[in-house]
Amino acid sequence: MQPFALARLVPLACTTLPDWCDRFLSPPGSGEFFSSRAWYDTLLSHARPEGTEPILAVCGDDVLLPLARSNGRLSGLVSPYTLDWRPVCPPGTGAATLHEAGTAFGRLLRLRAPCILDTLDAQAPEVAPFLTGLAAGRLVVDRFSHTGNWHEAIPSGLGWDAYFAGRPAPLRTTISRKLSRAAKHTTFNLVTRPGAELEAGITDYEAVRARSWKPHEPFPSFDGALMRRAAALGALRLGILRERAGGLALAAQYWVLDRGGARALLLKLAHAEDSRAASPGTVLTALMVRHLLQDDSVTELDLGRGDDAYKQLWVSKRRQRIGVVVADPLHPAGLLQLARQAAGRLRRRARRGVEPTPQVPADG
Repeated sequence: MQPFALARLVPLACTTLPDWCDRFLSPPGSGEFFSSRAWYDTLLSHARPEGTEPILAVCGDDVLLPLARSNGRLSGLVSPYTLDWRPVCPPGTGAATLHEAGTAFGRLLRLRAPCILDTLDAQAPEVAPFLTGLAAGRLVVDRFSHTGNWHEAIPSGLGWDAYFAGRPAPLRTTISRKLSRAAKHTTFNLVTRPGAELEAGITDYEAVRARSWKPHEPFPSFDGALMRRAAALGALRLGILRERAGGLALAAQYWVLDRGGARALLLKLAHAEDSRAASPGTVLTALMVRHLLQDDSVTELDLGRGDDAYKQLWVSKRRQRIGVVVADPLHPAGLLQLARQAAGRLRRRARRGVEPTPQVPADG
């Protein structure tokens, strides 16, 4: 195979990806949601940090890298909501092509400031050969642990009852008690399509979030925009739990289906702190998971980024999302970044402790 020419950088002057990117992106309704136009266009329009310039690295004919540039440094185009960043390429792109793409991108980074790529799934077929290609040149590819991701594969046809029987006993007890009470005092609304019901659901979601424990939202328009985009594709599952008397929203969460509907991804959830005693978040999660298993027949539940204690009560597997610092040690900034990485590892080893045993939260 002939080596690729050097990767080229294409700055973006608009808030959506150009049409020519479609050949790289996951097709609507199938593939990886975080490699789709719906994801990247929403990210560019509603969650781009101030002072960053979106830029695309085109590596040969088959691999696209959505990036951001800030203060002269490149990084992956990600946000606090990103679960998975990877090279974007047409289905069936081979490992050799991805390796060559990594090598081409590595050539572009020589004698430049270091580049940081994070939220990588080390087991994704696009990632390992790309990273191997990056390391084939003179660059150092220094891995680090980024964030946890809790998930579970669901056997086809398992259903809610069998899934529920497999949950930890304290969670089963909590859910059984709380669901019985919730049936008398609350209503559950599921929104999947665009329209007035979705707009009302977005309003309720934002109201619940404002009454929740969560900190200030850095990109307040993002969630609504992503829900509208996912709903237009038939991929949205927005759940709202409301008081039966008065209709006040107590909890809200939204999921997105990808891989042709096989996987359900939890994007965001919130519950009102003043209703915590009734565990509306736990109740809503149970109702949502029951729907996803019984009505959508999903075969994987993915609870997104982070090691929140409640997640390991609902799903049983953890995978590590990684990051990489791609640095040229012949560049002063590259050498300094690698030294910082090494010092950080020493500090983490010094303070590493035993992880606490997960407990059933008052809410989830």
